[in-house]
Amino acid sequence: MRAQFVLSEIGVGLRRNLTMTFAVIVSVALSLALFGGSLLMREQVSTMKGYWYDKVNVSIFLCNKNDKETAANCTKGAVTEAQKQEIASELKRMNIVESVQFETSEEAYKHYKEQFGDSPLAASLTPDQMQESFRIKLKDPERFDVISTAFAARPGVQEVQDQKKLVGDLFNLLNGMNFAALGVMTLMLIVALMLIVNTVRVSAFSRRRETGIMRLVGASSFYIQMPFIMEAAIAGLLGAGFACVLLVSGQYFLVNNWLVDKIDVINFIGWDAVLAKLPLVLAIGLLMPALAAFVALRKYLKV
Repeated sequence: MRAQFVLSEIGVGLRRNLTMTFAVIVSVALSLALFGGSLLMREQVSTMKGYWYDKVNVSIFLCNKNDKETAANCTKGAVTEAQKQEIASELKRMNIVESVQFETSEEAYKHYKEQFGDSPLAASLTPDQMQESFRIKLKDPERFDVISTAFAARPGVQEVQDQKKLVGDLFNLLNGMNFAALGVMTLMLIVALMLIVNTVRVSAFSRRRETGIMRLVGASSFYIQMPFIMEAAIAGLLGAGFACVLLVSGQYFLVNNWLVDKIDVINFIGWDAVLAKLPLVLAIGLLMPALAAFVALRKYLKV
């Protein structure tokens, strides 16, 4: 009997405040979708860092005859064989170096043609204009400064380049987008909480006569509050359900059926990462409105 009464009161409350309940559902859905999306983006950035940082190298570009006027270390002309041998042997003695690969100017020219063959500049380049280089794989990519300090000012070295910096700007952009999404999510969450509190206020005010009678006949505070808390929890759970639909749809349509085909250099996260976030989204969608309603009812159901 008590359960039937509570369920009937929940139905009455949802029907009376249908517009505000719908607004709560939409706000919770958008805020939790942004929350889940932010978690997934953070995991994606972490995966990309692990993938790319494991592949990037430190490059020591050597002087050629065309760098004499443009690079401070190349005023004496192209790098000599003795200088190359000295650099190679010193690199092999460093315990932070995992592997060293020497790239000739012909190999550099070939790689450039493969990557930028359609560029107008590629037609005017010749192999002797390309720089020889040492491609260095570090055991710890963060130790680039050791290589830079040791070789940047060395005669015959035109430049020491850390490829990690080339992808660092991309990761900074992705992290900035993630923080922006978290900011919007926080704003939407505040709006959703305010809507929940206002919905509870209106519902409690419209049923103040019934709750007053229940208090007079000896009903407990928890029993009186239960229908209002359940209303908020159901609205939040529906919003969380829609958020899960948005996350699953984003993974299926945006990632799997579009980005994977358009961007093949990124190892995108899979369904396991998405499905792992759904229970958290549902739990927050259920508990957050219920707690907000419980706090609001402590004041507005005093008889």
